[in-house]
Amino acid sequence: MSLLGNIIWLIFGGLAVGAGYIIGGLGICLTIIGIPFGIQAIKLGIATLAPFGRTIEETSEVG
Repeated sequence: MSLLGNIIWLIFGGLAVGAGYIIGGLGICLTIIGIPFGIQAIKLGIATLAPFGRTIEETSEVG
């Protein structure tokens, strides 16, 4: 069921959202100060490509 949800998500806008986050993250990485924010934006873009069947867990460790 999650495979079907991911395919529908990609067709109806998920690909554009994921690509936007990844391209935006690469743009932010052009500045030294923006590198940590750019890396997180790229990770978020990758996570938005297949959101169904994934979980995001908050941890207290750095890195």
